[in-house]
Amino acid sequence: MAEERAAEPLGSNERFDGAAGANGGFGEGGEGRLGGAKPTRRRNALLGRARALVMRSSWHGLALAAVLILSAFLNLLWLPSEGYANPYYSAGVKNMLTSWHNFFFASFDSGFVSIDKPPLGLWIQAASAWLFGFHGWALLLPQALAGVLSVALLYYLVRRAFGPVAGLLAALALAVTPISVAVQRNNVMDALLILALLLAAWAFIVAAERGSLGWLLVGVTMVGLGFNIKMLQAFLVLPALYLLYLLAAKTTWKRRFLHLGVATVVLLAVSLSWAVAVDLTPAGERPYVGSSPNDSVLGLIVGYNGFDRLSGTSLGSSGEVISAGTPGGPGSGVMELGAPGPLRLLNGQLAGQASWLLPLAVVGLLLAASWQRRPRLPLDQWHAGLVLWGTWFVTVASYLSAAAGGHRYYTIMLAPAVAALVGVGATMLWKDYQSPGWRGWLLPLVLVGMAAVQAYVLLDYPVWRAWLIPAIAGLGLGAAGLLTLARLRNQHLGKLASYPAVVASVGVLALLIAPAAWAVHDVLSSQGGGGMGLPSAGPRSSQAFGPPPGGGPGGPPGGRPPGGGPGGPGGPGGRNVDPALVEYLQTNKGDATYLVAVSNAMSASPIILNTEEPMVSFGGYNGVDPVFTADDLADLVHRGAVRFFLMPDRESGDNSSGGGPTQGDPRGGPGPGVGAGPGGGLPQNGSADWIEGNCEKVPQELWQSNPEGGGGGGPPMARARALYDCGAGGW
Repeated sequence: MAEERAAEPLGSNERFDGAAGANGGFGEGGEGRLGGAKPTRRRNALLGRARALVMRSSWHGLALAAVLILSAFLNLLWLPSEGYANPYYSAGVKNMLTSWHNFFFASFDSGFVSIDKPPLGLWIQAASAWLFGFHGWALLLPQALAGVLSVALLYYLVRRAFGPVAGLLAALALAVTPISVAVQRNNVMDALLILALLLAAWAFIVAAERGSLGWLLVGVTMVGLGFNIKMLQAFLVLPALYLLYLLAAKTTWKRRFLHLGVATVVLLAVSLSWAVAVDLTPAGERPYVGSSPNDSVLGLIVGYNGFDRLSGTSLGSSGEVISAGTPGGPGSGVMELGAPGPLRLLNGQLAGQASWLLPLAVVGLLLAASWQRRPRLPLDQWHAGLVLWGTWFVTVASYLSAAAGGHRYYTIMLAPAVAALVGVGATMLWKDYQSPGWRGWLLPLVLVGMAAVQAYVLLDYPVWRAWLIPAIAGLGLGAAGLLTLARLRNQHLGKLASYPAVVASVGVLALLIAPAAWAVHDVLSSQGGGGMGLPSAGPRSSQAFGPPPGGGPGGPPGGRPPGGGPGGPGGPGGRNVDPALVEYLQTNKGDATYLVAVSNAMSASPIILNTEEPMVSFGGYNGVDPVFTADDLADLVHRGAVRFFLMPDRESGDNSSGGGPTQGDPRGGPGPGVGAGPGGGLPQNGSADWIEGNCEKVPQELWQSNPEGGGGGGPPMARARALYDCGAGGW
């Protein structure tokens, strides 16, 4: 009977419940498993009805509600105190709200250069800011809500194939995945991308169940929308989605290939719609495409936001190669992620982000793949679910293990697949424990092994390991010991008392203590926003990254301040503009249209966020974009549009240009002006030379609060910048 149910097609109402025994949960075996006399038919019917009522409406619903409340708590608590989180995106959204032109083209400044990401996620943030007003929390709210919806959707997707207990465990694992919480409390758009991809997975599953081209097109449309949030990152799940439909669709092979061919055409049309629209617009009628090598969105897709991430190299404005070893360049991912290799996801840099449960996910995939008989095509719901989550996991893990560039928060792409496989693996381990044979010993062994892995990860965190390791080891080893004892004392495993189910549940939930602690740390300490808007999870490793500011290795004591993060209400430290600079510019700009023209986005963003003045970014995000030629700048000055230029002070010999290799890149690329080739983070088309040759440098004491130390509210890299006055240039 079990095999017959296992082979039922997708969409079966019984699904895994019958194949694995009573919904695949801990301690939910049939009536005969607990021993005693065989119940009468009437009593059996009453018990069956009672169990069905409980399973379908009571504790599962309450447990899911509790998980969703936990997710909402982690994502929304003290959200306003995150400030603007990532100042680059926040400043861009502020300018996007000033005109439909800036909105459509995702302009960072007053329409001269665009943000180097596609617009959909930014449009959603702009809509939230339009609805609630331009506040930091309004920009973060869409990502926080997307995280809660992702948890609910993952529960539904896992439950329909593997049972409600697996679904609840998957939802709980995703809710407390540290990097998920960090990203969902930030305005990088990855949380919106994850929601779009989970919706795509749902549509692909329904399409496979029905052999429906219509649902398949819904699925690829969602992937295409994801592409317009984070470009090629969305395509990492395509192998899983396409393989799912190819192997599980209830239709002929000919129709499967035909459907996927049509779907691919629609996918490309949706994905490239905005890019083609921008590239077909004459360059003089739109902003320069920020961070692209050729003022083209297609070039940005393939280059800076595409293969450059994998190779760890990029091109400067004059075509020079920025190598993987350049501090702050794309290859700085090696410093942040560790050396590429098969064990990279478990190294000191990444293990605390999304890998706490990764070994259990691998075990779950292997156990589930071998639990039932050989699959038959088209795949049933069980095997289709394994294809989806297993391929998603393998594809993303392979990319993250090999890429030379990137950042820690990219590991959020792993979170849904790892969480799903954890839910499947835990229920599989319990089913094997209830069965005779050597596989029954896997549950206690896995609990011991997982406790050891998490203890190893915690060794770099002296404050946290002092209480987390005893808690995890005590609960995990205690549960393993009790499960072993129960198995040894019961030759007839079907007569096991109910307490092993409770013990197994405690042992599995103990494995969530460390990731939950990391997630709570993100809520309490503003670590999720990072120093310059780059999400990362948990306390810093004392060995890998040094002690965090403001406290010891475990992070600052106490909770989050009730209003405003470090550095004031504008956001975490270093994001408030020097008031002396703003006052000087506003006092002396005269009739100029723009307050100032700034070379890179990290210097421009605080000015945009703290004033209502229009301004110009003449070097794009990292300062090397050739947005203007020398003649263009001369024309702006002669027309009276711009008087002041803020740029790296090349005469000082400091080429950090306002970023510095230690500050990283809040949106997945090189820090501003760092490692950008000759010129210290300035366009190599002569525009900076024109400014230096035709404008007068303003003494620092006139526009800096503390010209000696860069203090007084100004950014710490103030001495690396120079302010030029072009008022004597003929305008």
